[in-house]
Amino acid sequence: MTTRAAFDRGAKRYDLLVALNPGYHAHLRRAAAALVGCLRGRPEPWRLIDLACGSGASTRALVDAAPPGTQIVGLDASPGMLSQARTKRWPASVTFAEATAGALPVQEWQPGTHHGVLTAYLFRNLTPAERTDALAEIQDLLAPGGSLTVVEYSVRGSLRAQVVWTLVSWLVIIPLGALLDRNVGLYTYLWRSVMEFDTPADFMQHLDDAGFVDIATRSVPGWQRDILHLYMARKPKETP
Repeated sequence: MTTRAAFDRGAKRYDLLVALNPGYHAHLRRAAAALVGCLRGRPEPWRLIDLACGSGASTRALVDAAPPGTQIVGLDASPGMLSQARTKRWPASVTFAEATAGALPVQEWQPGTHHGVLTAYLFRNLTPAERTDALAEIQDLLAPGGSLTVVEYSVRGSLRAQVVWTLVSWLVIIPLGALLDRNVGLYTYLWRSVMEFDTPADFMQHLDDAGFVDIATRSVPGWQRDILHLYMARKPKETP
């Protein structure tokens, strides 16, 4: 089963399962607030992209954090997840579309016109080549000086983080996935993909290689300390 198919299969119960993750929505709100904070002072209305929006939890965080009237487009490769997102109530300024990071039809989304991009739990699902392409696409979509905020798991480089993540995955996340969703493959994939993803330093280097500036990262508090990270970066105001 492909990753997209696994997310399609789990879409109907995805909101229930993530709601059982302490801090899940709070971390998305923190990321959305960080992105909005970077955009303060820019002329409104803003144009934002929620890349890999899933069932819309990160989109909701953006709606709640951004000024009224902000144009937000949620993009995701999973039709099942998008179907769940579209069942919810949204302002008229929010739209959704199917698109795959690393193979975005950038010209359709008006390159150089978006003020910010939020992407949560995307990059570990991409191959190294797709990650490079996705960062290049984000660069193309952002206006000069536009901001990127990434939410992503990373445990490599921290033995404590690897042990905690493995225990929580195999004692809580995977059994819950089996009980509530009967989709064990999706949640064992989640554990493995986190274990294999870049270290924070490696991912920051990828951002630098892609041409981003003002790159910074911080971990979240609580049990996910050193497991879940926020990355902030900016497209240069002037292209070299």
